[in-house]
Amino acid sequence: MPSNPLGGRILVTGGAGFIGSALIWALNARGVDDIVVCDILQSDEKWRNLVPLRFADYVEGPALRARLAQSPGAYGKFSAVFHLGACSATTERDASYLVDNNTGFTRELAAWALSTGARFVYASSAATYGDGAQGMDDSNPALELLRPLNMYGYSKHLFDLHARRLGWLERIVGLKYFNVYGPNEAHKGDMRSVVAKAHVQIRESGKLGLFKSYDPKYPDGGQMRDFLYVKDAVEMTLHFAEKGATASGLFNIGSGEAHTWLTLSDAIFGALGLKPNVEFIDMPESLRAKYQYYTKADISKLRSTGFEKPATPLGDAVADYVRNYLVPDKRLGA
Repeated sequence: MPSNPLGGRILVTGGAGFIGSALIWALNARGVDDIVVCDILQSDEKWRNLVPLRFADYVEGPALRARLAQSPGAYGKFSAVFHLGACSATTERDASYLVDNNTGFTRELAAWALSTGARFVYASSAATYGDGAQGMDDSNPALELLRPLNMYGYSKHLFDLHARRLGWLERIVGLKYFNVYGPNEAHKGDMRSVVAKAHVQIRESGKLGLFKSYDPKYPDGGQMRDFLYVKDAVEMTLHFAEKGATASGLFNIGSGEAHTWLTLSDAIFGALGLKPNVEFIDMPESLRAKYQYYTKADISKLRSTGFEKPATPLGDAVADYVRNYLVPDKRLGA
């Protein structure tokens, strides 16, 4: 078995979730299974993401939090911590819960990792950029000028500000994921990617509903997103903890390209061997003021750290996801 490219035991929070379970799958592919997985399984189906994966231990989030506070060495010595666990629902209204779960727990875990010498890589979010009016620049971000559009984004933003204030951003890595899609997101319900939702819609009705545009600069279906395949996202994530990695600070994690919803829908229909059939539907009033019409990750800072792998072309990634995972209802590693 190859040597661990990350050097030792790994902690992955949110490990049963979308990006977290994909990260464990990628670690397993590297021959790494000395992994402690942390999550909050509750009653949804994300436990199924763990079934094909190899890891040393599983612990529920509140138990990990309480035990580390009492005994920092309770789970052994870690070389890297990937903190991907969070409530990621952009529609969550319980601000107190989000501040405790997304901000407070991250503060505690980062302080613990730094005190034990573990490499700390955490999920920030492109949602911290808000509507993009202040740009989406990770090279020298003026964090205090950012205005997140929802409480989820703000809970992530609060930790970014805290980490900068304490000087932690010079020692840890925060990743601002853009629109990630791919296998292992089935449990996310309404927060699944359009690709996952579209597969169900097309299978049931033969057509796909996309939101109309309410911005004259963008035609219906012309709204643009930086869509990133989860297999690429985890390669970018692991890059920051591979042996010799020294980069720190905030980094955009995306494909570096912006595609329209119609380009994406064409790829989905194409992967299914069908002719595109799109219907434009009204956007709920509650979303219109918070809707992002354009996102594109500038990943030059990521590239400057030595990450050279190209992102999978949109059409190829969608085809892989649809044909090899959605249609046969498979998860990574199965």
